[in-house]
Amino acid sequence: MQSTDYELLDAADPLKDFREQFIIPVINGKEQVYFLGNSLGLQPRTASWEISNVLDQWAMYGVEGFFTGDKPWLEFHEQLKRPLASIVGAFPDEISVMNQLTVNLHLMMVTFYRPNGKRKKIICEAKAFPSDQYMFETHLKSLGLDPEEVVIEVHPRRGEQTIRDEDIFQTIDQHRDEIALILWGGLNYYTGQAFDLKAVTKAGHDAGAMVGFDLAHAAGNIPLQLHDWNVDFACWCNYKYLNAGPGAVGAVFINEQHHRDESLHRFAGWWGYDLATRFQMEKGFKPIQSAEGWQLSTPSMLLYATLKASLDIFANAGIKQLHEKRRKLNAYLHQTLQHVNASLDEPIIEFITPINQSEPGCQVSLFMKSRGREIYDGLMQAGFIVDWREPSVIRLAPVPLYNTFAEIAKFGEHLQTLITTH
Repeated sequence: MQSTDYELLDAADPLKDFREQFIIPVINGKEQVYFLGNSLGLQPRTASWEISNVLDQWAMYGVEGFFTGDKPWLEFHEQLKRPLASIVGAFPDEISVMNQLTVNLHLMMVTFYRPNGKRKKIICEAKAFPSDQYMFETHLKSLGLDPEEVVIEVHPRRGEQTIRDEDIFQTIDQHRDEIALILWGGLNYYTGQAFDLKAVTKAGHDAGAMVGFDLAHAAGNIPLQLHDWNVDFACWCNYKYLNAGPGAVGAVFINEQHHRDESLHRFAGWWGYDLATRFQMEKGFKPIQSAEGWQLSTPSMLLYATLKASLDIFANAGIKQLHEKRRKLNAYLHQTLQHVNASLDEPIIEFITPINQSEPGCQVSLFMKSRGREIYDGLMQAGFIVDWREPSVIRLAPVPLYNTFAEIAKFGEHLQTLITTH
């Protein structure tokens, strides 16, 4: 690998100036290499300005801020739907920005999980993020169902780290007369494996099931076409690749085919009531005829503000260009890590994340065969912010908006030094 490779790649990067729109952590006077967009994205420089706008409007107008000023709060949601729709491949009316991820998963279960006779099974990935597991457990118990009997987990084969596509489809076919819902992750948080959501959706619908996705690690990361794939629903958080801050407001996609279906069950609240008659305060819930009809409570405009700061950057960068850079960053990262491994007498890195995925995400998970925690600690001390997952995995995710090829090259050099120094 030539030492100038990264310089040429960074110089040719059409998105290189977007890095300046984020605040890069500085610890003890040293700028860090931040590779954890998969966990919490960096703060846009305009986030504080957007929050100040909300605070100023509150100070100036009080409750009238909902109805007056340059940008009344009642219209704020419209500023978020369109850029999010572009990111996940949806129509704006199929997007609702609300609550947080696990709350939204419970709400979608109310609508889209309707057990009927023997058709009550749920298919999901094994080792989904714990929030999904706890959601399944408690939601099913609230319905008087036994999670052990209802939830069918698809596991990696013995000795393997990732799940084979054929095993997903075989499980769906095997239980096709019993499945009520498939609720799957878009990209596994531990392994970084991206799944074929289009194919999973088709297989689920062919079996007569509803199909939804947890896109916590996929939204803003990999290409999505939720509407065109005919996905029924999806939920995600906005604080990872979408940079809306810790505890950011979440979002849902609900396919337009379900918006006017009065047979669907839902938990409802005032904020999801028909806009034209909301303030008449009448009995009998009349939902907005869009995904917004699933909203419950008055949202936090302060949380809207931080999401807007990031979505404005996404819109200016362009989702196609972001995906192009992501692919190049990912390829360069794999090239760098393979170079490190190949230079060792005894390679100690096992790549958990599939190298040849058709559409790789930003994340790469490294199983360290020896000295894993020591190497992780050394990286953190040297200013590389990555994370650790038991039993011996280092996760990192260079993202296209603010990471560079030079940072990847620097990471590879330091990783090799740590491995070869005893």
